[in-house]
Amino acid sequence: MAASDVAKSGKVYLVGAGPGDAELITLRGVRCLERTDVVLYDYLVNPRTLRHARPGAELVFLGRHGRGRVMSQDEINARMIREAHAGRTVVRLKSGDPTIFGRLAEELAALEAAGIDYEIVPGVTAALAAGSYAGIPLTQRDSASAVAFVTGHEGDKDSGEAIDYAALAQFPGTLVFYMGVTTARTWTQALIAAGKSPDTPAAIVRRISWPDQQTETTTLASVPDVLERAHLRPPIIVIVGEVAAAHRWRPWFAGRPLFGQRVLVTRPAHQADELADLLAGAGADVVYQPAIEILEPEDWGRVDEALGRMGQFDWVVFSSANGVRALLGRLLQCGGDMRTLGEAHLAAIGPGTAAELLRFGLRADLVPRSFDAGALADELAPRAASQRVLLARASRGREVLSERLRAAGAQVEQVVVYRSVDAASPSPAVLEDLTAGRIDWMTVTSSAIARSLVALFGAALSRAQLASISPLTSQVLRDAGCPPHAEAREATLAGVVAAIIAAERGDDSACG
Repeated sequence: MAASDVAKSGKVYLVGAGPGDAELITLRGVRCLERTDVVLYDYLVNPRTLRHARPGAELVFLGRHGRGRVMSQDEINARMIREAHAGRTVVRLKSGDPTIFGRLAEELAALEAAGIDYEIVPGVTAALAAGSYAGIPLTQRDSASAVAFVTGHEGDKDSGEAIDYAALAQFPGTLVFYMGVTTARTWTQALIAAGKSPDTPAAIVRRISWPDQQTETTTLASVPDVLERAHLRPPIIVIVGEVAAAHRWRPWFAGRPLFGQRVLVTRPAHQADELADLLAGAGADVVYQPAIEILEPEDWGRVDEALGRMGQFDWVVFSSANGVRALLGRLLQCGGDMRTLGEAHLAAIGPGTAAELLRFGLRADLVPRSFDAGALADELAPRAASQRVLLARASRGREVLSERLRAAGAQVEQVVVYRSVDAASPSPAVLEDLTAGRIDWMTVTSSAIARSLVALFGAALSRAQLASISPLTSQVLRDAGCPPHAEAREATLAGVVAAIIAAERGDDSACG
């Protein structure tokens, strides 16, 4: 290939995504995804990891055995080379670490033969994650001074690549077997025949760092029977050695309060991550179904006109974080800055809205003790009597705040700074899971979301437990015949998560 052709070529990044948890990818891996044109990804890669990919990037799923066609290694190599020759940036996203049982050598050989520039970005390999997430130190000073990673699939014996079980039986430390489910009876018996004690402790760890991770402790001789009895299928790591002794270590990962619970987050797509992160941190398996979509006003005319008169208002009142982002974002978009607000006081309906103001460098002058429109009206009305108030609001919602302020003598002007639109239909996969009882909890973080969920799911809504953010949202659910099973004591996202945890622990006060 000529030097000019190399210069025109793109680049391939061979990136390790880690074994499951989307947060285990490295910062370098995220940076590669943010600039990529094409992502070729394995089925074991967490879909949430793909959210780091540049908008518009082509996402290519390589397939899964037993569920349709699987792209061969030769096809993967050819696709990487073709895309790079076209001048595109490619991320070959692999579960775990690219250098550990990931067929990296074959890909490197193909890239080098084609003259393609590449970079290898390490990831957390399954063995290391299994030790951490199952709470099993792979090394210990007294009993395991070394660790070996072993494939459960033997190579071609004629080529001299067969596993040396005699050496492994005498290995002074921990053995970690990858891809050893279907061959478990073969490799366990071979180790025992080579002198490894059949009573050697063993731990089987399945779907490492995923919310449904499983860990079974047993002995080397019993590994095949446990796999068959529990119907355990890949992906699985088997840890063999004294460090894997049953009940020796506390299983911190599986001990989190929402471990094993599947929770549906229903906030708008661009606002779902904060709640999802809180739930995932508590151990939940998070799925998504936006119930509403937040859109710009159809016409910014009235908003722009009000922004031009900001100096006339004594109070600017925000009833949601969306309102803060919409109004102040429009202000910046139109060439203004926070000085435009002049001496106006700022009121926020709750801590989440106040926190959004802080992101714009502004501090709320009033946040009510209870986070709802009625409480905000009660506390603002005495201060705003005879004053001019601008309410930044959604396209729909109750009029209680404006009515109460006007009754107190305030001069109230309202501008719609964003539209709240119901989702047209649910995801077929989410509807199927909900109907089948595979969703344990559903979060309901506003009255608008509550109404939309009733319309989206109807009677199927009763198949999951509902967690409400406030008494007002709970009342909307009750009026629809779907009373919540938990209600946040504080109307925040953290409060919703705390309410679910309390309900799971059997706290009767979780229902508000």
